[in-house]
Amino acid sequence: MRIPELLVPAGSLEVLKIAVIFGADAVYIGGEVFGLRAKAKNFSLEEMKEGVLFAHEHGVKVYVTANILAHNDDLDEVRNYFEELKSVGPDALIISDPGIFSIAKEVWPEVEVHISTQANNTNYGTYRFWQSLGAKRVVSARELSLAEIMQIRENIPDDLEIETFIHGAMCISYSGRCLLSNYFTGRDANQGACTHPCRWKYTVMEESRPGEYLPVYENERGTYIFNSKDLCMIEYIPQLIDAGIDSFKIEGRMKTALYVATVARTYRKAIDDYLKSPALYEQNMPWYLDQISNCTYRQFTTGFFFGKPSEEAQIYDSNTYVKEYTYLGNIGERNEDGLYAIEQRNKFSVGETIEVMKPNGDNLEVTVKRIVDEKGADQESAPHPKQKLWIDLGIELEQYDILRRKEEEEA
Repeated sequence: MRIPELLVPAGSLEVLKIAVIFGADAVYIGGEVFGLRAKAKNFSLEEMKEGVLFAHEHGVKVYVTANILAHNDDLDEVRNYFEELKSVGPDALIISDPGIFSIAKEVWPEVEVHISTQANNTNYGTYRFWQSLGAKRVVSARELSLAEIMQIRENIPDDLEIETFIHGAMCISYSGRCLLSNYFTGRDANQGACTHPCRWKYTVMEESRPGEYLPVYENERGTYIFNSKDLCMIEYIPQLIDAGIDSFKIEGRMKTALYVATVARTYRKAIDDYLKSPALYEQNMPWYLDQISNCTYRQFTTGFFFGKPSEEAQIYDSNTYVKEYTYLGNIGERNEDGLYAIEQRNKFSVGETIEVMKPNGDNLEVTVKRIVDEKGADQESAPHPKQKLWIDLGIELEQYDILRRKEEEEA
């Protein structure tokens, strides 16, 4: 049995640290150039160095994305970028473009390279091709079924690793290679600037009646014909392991620390429970299902894993997320007065009931006892985003504990 790696996304240094503490075996990040999440905060070289050092101190690997589909003007700059990355010391690069792959191997021959899902890796011949050029790992196309992944495993060398997305947003285009954003807005999804037009509302126009827009009604709000549900495979850990997948990948480099902590913690426990005892995994399934729904999501689907998705994999009446909790911040150091530092993310108030989310799976309901600003003045609430505060929640806390508030359900 292969012991799968849990690979978690991070769009900032804060989120990287949360991913590490909440159970990641490896984290993937993007620099300020050449990644497919240009709108994420991403990492400067100095932040990358700090993040890699932090991860390595906790026994966690870091992979850096350079997975755009390159144009001519990118090639000279990417050469310089890889020279700079040598000083950072990531464990691998994630690449999709053959030209960029060649430059990486020329500039940095010893670097481990993983082939991005953007390269359309749909068969074992493609896997063998990339290994012959020096790739260590290939990320499977999201259009593959578990049966196809298992067949790939049976037809590639044991030391060639398979990485597969098991959770997160699904792109409506083949392996994420999409032209909609470029066509509508001039912002290229394959260069990291996607505007997500697949989430927009559409109508139909008949050719002989230009300008007459015919609504495609699912309900009074119209329909979102490209809007996929989010992938979730928490109920199928045994099948994923049996398929011979080496790395379970979570999507979401633009997500909050709360999202990353929730998903990482849930999959960490599910994987560990199954490896310890399949019966324990089945016993704890209600907990996994409850916890995984605590972060923002667009309902859940199993994607292509069990065959081509039907119309049930789409959401036609809305493009909004389900949101059960609001992220308030994470805990920093403790001062001599017994107060804990926090950089606030959303408003909360003295006397309010909130939750402390711990890496071990515990969720503790607490009451906010005190909020103090940087100058030592007490305040009744924390209304200003990213305000640095000191708080008392009436219990002992640990650095990187997450604070969240449960949202009231609509009647």
